[in-house]
Amino acid sequence: MADFDVIILGAGPGGYVCAIRAAQLGLKVGVVEGRETLGGTCLNVGCIPSKALLHATHSLHEVHENFERMGLMGAAPTVDWARMQAYKADVVTGNTRGIEFLFKKNKISWLKGWGTIPAPGQVKVGDEVHSAKKIVIATGSETASLPGVTVDEKVVVTSTGALCLPQIPRSMVVIGAGVIGLELGSVYARLGAQVTVVEYLDAITPGMDAEVAKSLERILKKQGLKFVLGAAVRKVEATPSGATVTWAPKKTGVEASLSADVVLVATGRKPYTAGLGLEALGVEMLPRGQVRVDAQFQTSVPGIHAIGDAIAGPMLAHKAEDEGMALAEILAGNHGHVNYDVIPGVIYTTPEVAAVGKTEEALKAEGRAYRVGKFPFMGNARAKAVFQAEGFVKILADAATDRVLGAHIIGPAAGDMIHEICVAMEFGASAQDLALTCHAHPTYSEAVREAALACGDGAIHA
Repeated sequence: MADFDVIILGAGPGGYVCAIRAAQLGLKVGVVEGRETLGGTCLNVGCIPSKALLHATHSLHEVHENFERMGLMGAAPTVDWARMQAYKADVVTGNTRGIEFLFKKNKISWLKGWGTIPAPGQVKVGDEVHSAKKIVIATGSETASLPGVTVDEKVVVTSTGALCLPQIPRSMVVIGAGVIGLELGSVYARLGAQVTVVEYLDAITPGMDAEVAKSLERILKKQGLKFVLGAAVRKVEATPSGATVTWAPKKTGVEASLSADVVLVATGRKPYTAGLGLEALGVEMLPRGQVRVDAQFQTSVPGIHAIGDAIAGPMLAHKAEDEGMALAEILAGNHGHVNYDVIPGVIYTTPEVAAVGKTEEALKAEGRAYRVGKFPFMGNARAKAVFQAEGFVKILADAATDRVLGAHIIGPAAGDMIHEICVAMEFGASAQDLALTCHAHPTYSEAVREAALACGDGAIHA
């Protein structure tokens, strides 16, 4: 008899969601996790603590920029960095304890420690070997390294170190203009740091709709961030007061440099699978270090599955969660499925940016005929009332069928509004379906309806 029906390595969003769903379906589940708390990178040193700091610093921005405009007078608050850090820690603790409660509620065994897979059907944690009918690799990812850059998590930091700096830096260089770099760069810019973002590509937010990327760059520049685009970082050198970043524009190759108190390396992430024993087992890997899986999330070794950042696809917590639930269904003998065409992506700057489906650039490359429906938040009464009228909603619909192919939002609550379009796309809806759906007034979501109307005869308020 096996100790468990399923043993999952990793208690991040993919692993813990897979565990809970599998337990709900009647399976005996064990989860291997070596951290002191559950939740993985996302809950402990990623998504959740960064959102706490983004919220706190956005509130500070509102005090300085908009309170007097609303008749809220008085001295602006000062920043107590230690208390802000304590607030962030409380948010993390509340979430990680919530996962621990759910484990107990669903009778999931937490196998504390770091695990290896010595053989199919076996997981070793410390000196103990547990058996399982099925094994799931949900070990997530780690920060990708950059040649010429040594991270010490004090002066040269990853997102982990950037979340708990001992003091607010006067200046910061961010290497990488993706989601992590822009979010954390925004945090420290609002706190008064001079932030310069250096990006290898010629535009920020690689892979995002080009029009949205240009708009976001313009708005972030107004907020104080500086950008050096199309530049390759050559080296980062420690100095008595911080570090110096040297880069060279790809077009000219002429080196330039900038000193800062802190350098944040935000050049992406890579799968974390080292030390599991996969090579000895003969588990097939992809060229970029992901575990190769089939449509059932099974690796080349029967009985061993993988999900989340450890396999191909966008490194997003909710993508891992979807895969975790789908795999749990499969392991319980049911049908599990993930629609990879309808996985939203969000950047939690102010304004937020959210996207799902195809970009205009992708549709053009495919040679597909499409229509664009676009509506600016300047025409949305709710957005104007709260000083967040920058940005727009863009919906892309098939020219022949009107089926929604993608959507891109830059504006207030974009990360929440995108899900209306996700549901529409999941059910194969047309832009007209969105346009004919009553939306409450005054809400930000009215901009979605107006953009859908613009795919047809035209928006009302534009």
